[in-house]
Amino acid sequence: MTKQLAAVPERMLPPHAPGMRIGLFGGTFDPPHQAHLGASLLALKRLKLDRVWWLVTPGNPLKNTRNLAPLAERIAQARALTHHPRIDVTGLEAVINTRYTYDTVNWLMARCPRVHFVWIMGADNLRSFHRWQQWRGIAKRVPFVVIDRLGPSLYAAAGPAGHALAYARIPERNVGALADRKPPAWSFLHGLKSPLSSTALRALRRHPEMP
Repeated sequence: MTKQLAAVPERMLPPHAPGMRIGLFGGTFDPPHQAHLGASLLALKRLKLDRVWWLVTPGNPLKNTRNLAPLAERIAQARALTHHPRIDVTGLEAVINTRYTYDTVNWLMARCPRVHFVWIMGADNLRSFHRWQQWRGIAKRVPFVVIDRLGPSLYAAAGPAGHALAYARIPERNVGALADRKPPAWSFLHGLKSPLSSTALRALRRHPEMP
């Protein structure tokens, strides 16, 4: 693993420079869909980000990955969907051999120490955030924004992580300064009400006869 990490040149990272505000949007993206794109565009605008990096992970440790589409296929689909000059799609985690968000964030911050990273997640992920490896450590390392979703938005902030980090939540009207905040700091971002779900789309892929 050490040899592989050492072999990763800086140019393999998406474009970045000191002082830039970059959103990190991680997930399996199986498949990527318009709600993913909508969340990225919303975060770009409201958080005043310079770029958003889609971190297409080899697999979610909290989910069954047996039927996941191949990583290369998911990356290609994500790039075809985004096609945006400020959204970069990367399979970096497979190259640097990180399995957990905490390790990925630490790796990126070590190599881009003057970049202002913000983690982007959907409201459904906030609900299960307390199950993530080193979730408190993630919150202490990087600010994060929670994107509104139909259903999960109603109770996501009432979960264990939402309660534990309630003190660090900033008003949505101040979300434009989130990238410059010292963590822990997070905010809820409303405005995206897409019913699309990768879980539902995977079910449709397996059972095309479903309505």
